[in-house]
Amino acid sequence: MKKTLLATLLCFGSLSAATASTLSEHIQQDYQTHLGALFKHFHQHPELSHMETQTAKRLAQELRAAGFEVTEGVGKTGIVAMMKNGPGPLVMMRADMDGLPVEEKSGLPYASKATQTDWDGNKVNVMHACGHDVHITSLVGTARRMAAMKDAWSGTLMLVGQPAEERVGGAKGMMQDNIWGRFGQPDYALAFHVSSEIETGKIVAVEGSPYSGVDSVDIIVHGVGAHGASPHRGKDPIVLGAQIVLALQTIVSREIAPKEPALITVGAFHSGTKHNIISDKAHLQLTVRNDSWETREYLMAAIKRVAENLGRAAGLPEDKLPEVIIDDEPTPPTVNDIPLTQRLKKAWAANMGEPVFDENYRRLGMGAEDFPFFTTKPYIPSTYFAVGGTPPEAFAAEKAGGPAVPSHHSPLFKISPEPAVTKGVEATVIALLDLMPKA
Repeated sequence: MKKTLLATLLCFGSLSAATASTLSEHIQQDYQTHLGALFKHFHQHPELSHMETQTAKRLAQELRAAGFEVTEGVGKTGIVAMMKNGPGPLVMMRADMDGLPVEEKSGLPYASKATQTDWDGNKVNVMHACGHDVHITSLVGTARRMAAMKDAWSGTLMLVGQPAEERVGGAKGMMQDNIWGRFGQPDYALAFHVSSEIETGKIVAVEGSPYSGVDSVDIIVHGVGAHGASPHRGKDPIVLGAQIVLALQTIVSREIAPKEPALITVGAFHSGTKHNIISDKAHLQLTVRNDSWETREYLMAAIKRVAENLGRAAGLPEDKLPEVIIDDEPTPPTVNDIPLTQRLKKAWAANMGEPVFDENYRRLGMGAEDFPFFTTKPYIPSTYFAVGGTPPEAFAAEKAGGPAVPSHHSPLFKISPEPAVTKGVEATVIALLDLMPKA
């Protein structure tokens, strides 16, 4: 869809119509000459969380070459790149850098064969199985475009290479390293994630919560040990634990409103040592998800109520009731600022056309992100959007009974890099130019 001069002026301030109309072409050319090879380099050299030393070094090198002032080692392996370009707002764009301990089986000619010693001393295969290679390549593309278009915007641009998103600690670590005190608190914050569930060439910007909050919860179920042939002599924590597992499911299905996102999954149940011994303890491990703090508070209280009262129903004394232990570092939900998101969607529609939005996409899972550690305390208006990474032909083949489109974190995961990277750069540049117009 061609852009009108009016749309160009509205979204880009003093940016010329000729420059706006060729933005996509410039990005495409940059992919052919530079970004494509850079993507393959990042894909073939993934590194685990807080071990992204070479990734950070190369990213810093690329951003310095684009004209940014770069600081390394922020929050361990994180980097912050700054470009001051006159008066105006400070806008942050973040990209996560880390890979996963997964052996790549995508069949791609540039598949990762990297290995690394993990946090426990084990040698593991490493793969960019969640698309972070797309994110950091696009960050470089954004830097190069914004540096080339300095006459079209005014303000300060902060580009962040964030470590350890997969372990949900990188953003918090950068905040603990006083990122805002050292570099300035942004007026706006942006990030995007490539998605294998969205068609290439499409973007999704949710006016609400694109990612859920998460808590890790442990339940210690106490019992009284006995011989397996004499259960009447003890209190079986496995039976009580099983009752708790089932009862927890009714919290979401019968206490939370049907259209309010909430999830309780018991991911592990440990108890016992032998066939004929009734243990004296069971340990349940839960992941609990929400899209609002109000729902989170209800879920936490309900889990405690269910566990303790089932213990009472089993006849346990008060000092032996199940213990509910809530991790003291919950991840908040990612919540897009609605006025900001609506503003950016208007800019994207005016410059890339209404069909750029994937109107059929629905978020069905409750994955979490650590980006809100940047934006909640203090509150910073932010938009976290998604960029498509799977060709429409792959979805059509799956629908016709062919191979399923691999999910994120799968060893089969693969993204079509060229349309994903170029659309990520284009959407980001349009957003930045809209937020930092030339006076």
